[in-house]
Order: sequence, then structure tokens, then C-alpha cells
Amino acid sequence: MEDAQIMQLGPLAALAGLWEGEKGDDLAPSDDLGTENNKYRERILFEPILPVQNHEQKLFGLRYHRTAWRLGEAFPFHEDLGYWLWDPAARQVMRCFIVPRGVAIIAGGTVEPSASQFTLLAESGSCVYGISSNQFLDKNFKTLRFELTVTIHEGNTYSYAEDTQLQIPGQKEIFHHRDSNTLTRVVAKQIHA
Repeated sequence: MEDAQIMQLGPLAALAGLWEGEKGDDLAPSDDLGTENNKYRERILFEPILPVQNHEQKLFGLRYHRTAWRLGEAFPFHEDLGYWLWDPAARQVMRCFIVPRGVAIIAGGTVEPSASQFTLLAESGSCVYGISSNQFLDKNFKTLRFELTVTIHEGNTYSYAEDTQLQIPGQKEIFHHRDSNTLTRVVAKQIHA
């Protein structure tokens, strides 16, 4: 894939490559359904893919794989994989991903092509930018809303803040499962067709 094709990724072009972050902060439900705070490191690989044609819609994208480890631990505690997509005609960025706990999310939002910050949303029950979970999670940790804000900084760094809003039986308040990190690019433009 040529550099010109990478530029067709719009606001996603800056993400192509391999990224690592050591300052992750995870606020999640603990085993006793209270709150635990995990510090983590992670690695994310964004690989540009060939354009996808849906009749008149043309999408440009990145295949990605993310793995996170609690600081000091050898085995990952989180993984997700999927695609980040850019629809230049509709000015839509989408993140389509699966978490191996039995959750699939398509989050999206309107974004300008040169944006260095953008927010994507998904809501339970929505046919457009929605959330699907397995039976256990839907009953015990129902994901009502997913919100992600990405900020691309100068100097080969970017940060994100995620808010996964959960309904937990017996708790009146929505639980805000929050993840955030700042990552640095360690390898540029991992290109695979």
C-alpha cells in the first residue's frame, strides 16, 4: 500500500503502525462488584487494509489487534481485535471490534478528515452503532453505552479515553468502566494488504 493510499484513511491515517503504552488506567467492576483500579501496559497494531467497496460506499480502514497486561503480570488481562473504518463521503469513523468475553461493538461518529480528536459512540438496542453481548453479560453486566474519545498528539503519540457504561443487577447507578492510556508509535506504517 502506497503512502497516498494511507492518506485516504482521513483521520485514521495517523494511527497506522505499532503503538505501546505503559500508563494505562482501568476502572472496572471488582470480583465483589465493587470497583478495582488496574494499571496496565498495552500494545496496539494498526495495519492498513485495501479499500472496501459496498456498492457506492467506499471504506478505507485499519485492521487492529490490541493486547493489555496489568503492570507486573506476564499474561494479558484484555484483548480485542477488529477494524477501524473511514467513510470519507459520509465523514464517518467506525470502530468494529470483538472482545473475547462475548461482546461485539460497532461504534461510530461524524468526523472531519483532518480531525486530531474525535468521539465514537455505540448504544445497546441500536441497529446503527450498537452493542451485542452473550447471555451471561447481558444479564449480569449489560453494556448500555460505549463512548470512546481519541486524541492524536504531535510527536508520534495518541491517547484515548473509553467509558463503557454497565447496568449491574442490584446497583441503582450505572457503572462507568473506564479505560485510558497514552501510547507512543514504535514502528510506523505496518503495511499488509
